Amino acid sequence: MYEQFKSRAESVSAEVHRFASEAEALSFLVGFLRDQGVADRDGQYGVVASCPFLDRVDRSQLAAIPGLSFEVTRERAAAAKVGISQVDWALADTGTLVQDATAIDKRLVSTLPSVHVALIETDGLRPDMPAWLADIRPEQAAYIAMITGPSRTADIERVLTIGVHGPERLVIVFIDRMGGTL
Repeated sequence: MYEQFKSRAESVSAEVHRFASEAEALSFLVGFLRDQGVADRDGQYGVVASCPFLDRVDRSQLAAIPGLSFEVTRERAAAAKVGISQVDWALADTGTLVQDATAIDKRLVSTLPSVHVALIETDGLRPDMPAWLADIRPEQAAYIAMITGPSRTADIERVLTIGVHGPERLVIVFIDRMGGTL
């Protein structure tokens, strides 16, 4: 299923990476943030929504990056270049990410910065929407977000434009062993 998801997501301009462990994913993330020039100034900030991944990794590596904030405000997210959130599921047949975005910080970091990095456990991969619907508990999720590639529109003279109503770049990071288990 991973290869199908990757193919579908990349066909709509998402970037897909896969790592065996949280440590490898953290190393990638730190390098990515540095490569993107995350810094302590408008337009270069990074914001990270609270998530299980952060609770299990050595945050000091991330905290050492100037301009990266674990406290998400609307203003900080709007002035950020990179937003990082953890998503809950991925649908292989469409390359779509699904996130319980009830927490406002998840919505802010996944929609306002120009780059969204989505972290996901590989176990969250489902073949299609019917399989996902068997897992979801609507009474536990007040706001579900579905993300398929970077923001795009072709409603202005039928010319495709990327990043008009959200991030212009989507980087998806699959992690095989979240919390040390398969």
